[in-house]
Amino acid sequence: MAVNKVPVLKKCRALGLEPGYLGYDKKSNRAPKGGKKVSEYGLQLREKQKAKFIYGVLEKPFRNYYRRADRMKGQTGENLMIILESRLDSIIFRMGFARTRREARQVVGHKHVAVNGKVVNIPSYLVKAGDVIEIREKSKSLQRYKDIIEVTGGRLIPEWLDVDSEALKGTVKALPSREQIDIPVNEMLIVELYSK
Repeated sequence: MAVNKVPVLKKCRALGLEPGYLGYDKKSNRAPKGGKKVSEYGLQLREKQKAKFIYGVLEKPFRNYYRRADRMKGQTGENLMIILESRLDSIIFRMGFARTRREARQVVGHKHVAVNGKVVNIPSYLVKAGDVIEIREKSKSLQRYKDIIEVTGGRLIPEWLDVDSEALKGTVKALPSREQIDIPVNEMLIVELYSK
């Protein structure tokens, strides 16, 4: 499995991203380098890299998500963001069962998560409306989750999720609309990039 080993803050700086979107509360002190004018292609590429980096998706699966979004009804860009947001690792992060997106991926990969009562260890598993997601009984007593909930307790849970932090369990009430996804990506530029 390919793993992105680029330091998070460095990558955030390069893409002009706040580390908070990945669950990190550190601030990058250095100002982004300015000066160079970015071409249209450069802007489109940066938006794609931003989306890939935030959701921890590599190029090939990202392209597959794009094709899938393109086949769906509605706007391709919005569909793409909704697909990315409905990945299991993203949902675990949103529910506050992991401090960072990387940790959410690990929590899923280590078989700590059950979807509708079945263990799922695929971070890219796409969740549907009505799915019940929880940390497995065996894992609930781990100190790790007490620590995580302590850190994420104050985090705002999106309205399309229903979460019981005490029970480490939540339900996807509905898939989010683009307005409900607070990711600073201009998906229209990604669509332009892929539709060349």
